[in-house]
Amino acid sequence: MNEEKFEYAGERFADIQMLRYKLEGFEQLTLQQKKYIYYLSEATLAGRDIVTDQFGRYNLLIRKTLETVYRHFDGKRKDKDFQAMTVYLKRLWFSNGIYHHYGCEKFKPEFSEQWLRDTLREVGGDALPEGYASWDAVMDEIAPVMFDPTVLPKRVNQADGDDLVLTSACNYYEGVTQQEVEAYYAQKKAEGDGDKQPSYGLNSRLVKRGGRIEEETYKVGGRYGDHISRIVEWLGKAREVAENDRQRRVIDLLVAYYETGDLRLFDEYSIEWLQEQDGQVDFINGFIEVYGDPLGLKGSWEGLVEYKDLEATRRTQTISNNAQWFEDHSPVDPRFRKPRVKGVTANVICAAMLGGDEYPASAIGINLPNADWIRAQYGSKSVTIGNLTDAYKKAARGNGFDEEFVIDAPTRLLIDRYGDLCDDLHTDLHECLGHGSGQLLPGVDPDGLKAYGSTNEEARADLFGLYYLADPKLMELGLVPDAEAYKSQYYHYMMNGLMTQLVRIKPGQQIEESHMRNRALIARWCLENGEGVVELVKRNGKTFVQINDYEALRGLFARLLAEVQRIKSEGDYEAARQLVEHYGVTVDPELHAEVLRRYERLNLAPYKGFINPRLSPVCDEAGEIVDISVDYTEGYAEQMMRYGR
Repeated sequence: MNEEKFEYAGERFADIQMLRYKLEGFEQLTLQQKKYIYYLSEATLAGRDIVTDQFGRYNLLIRKTLETVYRHFDGKRKDKDFQAMTVYLKRLWFSNGIYHHYGCEKFKPEFSEQWLRDTLREVGGDALPEGYASWDAVMDEIAPVMFDPTVLPKRVNQADGDDLVLTSACNYYEGVTQQEVEAYYAQKKAEGDGDKQPSYGLNSRLVKRGGRIEEETYKVGGRYGDHISRIVEWLGKAREVAENDRQRRVIDLLVAYYETGDLRLFDEYSIEWLQEQDGQVDFINGFIEVYGDPLGLKGSWEGLVEYKDLEATRRTQTISNNAQWFEDHSPVDPRFRKPRVKGVTANVICAAMLGGDEYPASAIGINLPNADWIRAQYGSKSVTIGNLTDAYKKAARGNGFDEEFVIDAPTRLLIDRYGDLCDDLHTDLHECLGHGSGQLLPGVDPDGLKAYGSTNEEARADLFGLYYLADPKLMELGLVPDAEAYKSQYYHYMMNGLMTQLVRIKPGQQIEESHMRNRALIARWCLENGEGVVELVKRNGKTFVQINDYEALRGLFARLLAEVQRIKSEGDYEAARQLVEHYGVTVDPELHAEVLRRYERLNLAPYKGFINPRLSPVCDEAGEIVDISVDYTEGYAEQMMRYGR
């Protein structure tokens, strides 16, 4: 399918625009590589229900109930209640549950409880979920969660002073308080051995029953056992067509971990995975990122299948090959730098399949593993997902956003000329080097920043990338064409952190999501501490960001990076709390209202996500796979209903 015929932008609903991504170069892969990607993709899709359940205990029952209505509804499909339910279901699919994927607030149904009850009665009992005698019994369970705004209102609550466990609707805990959770895992660490302790709690649900606290481990034969067994089955097929012995070893360790739930095996797998560099195909599959847990302990399940973009990877390899230089010249206290950077590798990749917490909304860059001791001793592996960023750029061309929010024509010209390049470079620096930079002081708990750890970590990586974007070293390495390029990213970043990311927040709400808090923290800190370096100015009644001294702004990034790294290295919880709460949470209601008005006139969706291509084996008369076909025509609802079946 050539670029002229390829439609990047798909359907739109609520605040979401669906996009498609191309598998560039897929046809040039060998049959073995294509089969490897196909089997890994099936393993990636097999875990979808896990993350839906993790994001709320009623999510799966609600999803399956609404899918039943969507499939069997005999009335007029243009009926306003059915249309409203369809939008609600599409949002649920997108967020893997009934809570907004970014803001974590519960969706408000625009259809009535009575309409849903009446409609389900007409469906009949054949489609009832297992264990329920009637649709009224199903509704009695899910209706309060869906229709009462006071019942389980937020998936992840980060409000300072609240019991974050009791006030979050995510399904990682049952019957325990925040204090009990923190004490339980503190005891685990106290009983642990040395400085190579696993990420306790990463692959389990913590519950209290009969006064006893215990972990329900995610494994074959344990919680999510059926789904994990299917993942293991597809991983076994992938193993047979892996590109090399190390890939087979990676799969063996991952399967052993899934079969036992042993987090030390997950660490062994992570080390082997980051050292596998020879193959063109790679994947992520497991309980990994902790943003969905208010305490930053529990990993949500995610999957990603990828293959290297060999041409674009030359850029990231140039960065990673110079990792020691960047570490040595960082503006942080030398005590907090790594004396010897190990195993930093980075690739630009094409996503071939997204799953779990990476689907439909996906990261555009990933740096793993997350365990600090593995990063220190073995390094890390980073990817920038080139075909996703390309889809974002293609879909955004000519949408009027910069014309509305960028202060003047010269700045817009700067962004037009350098914006795409510097966006990619900032992602590369953030993922390749930022997350892997620095070190903890001896004895510091890697989870010591608790609920503020994720925001602090994202700020640290962003600041690392921002600081080095303006460094002459990038010109020396041939990564930027001139000394002006970095200004495009500086302007866009400050504009986003101070103003335009507010389009993702509803009036009256605060900033909750860790990445948004990080951007607000950085931008507002620079505004407050810069003495005129950055200003918010009015022109023709509209607010704009004005940067008066780009070089001085780089100096501010350096100062804040030094402090954010100190906070992490020393485990200074109180300093992290004060920094985030002061700069990263509150919203100016007047500026917010203005930004929303201006954005609404552009008629754009603030959030975007992806429809996966459909991969299918092509077989000969003997049943042998001779190719893997790629189909981009599947619709969003069609794909979600297929996955649901």
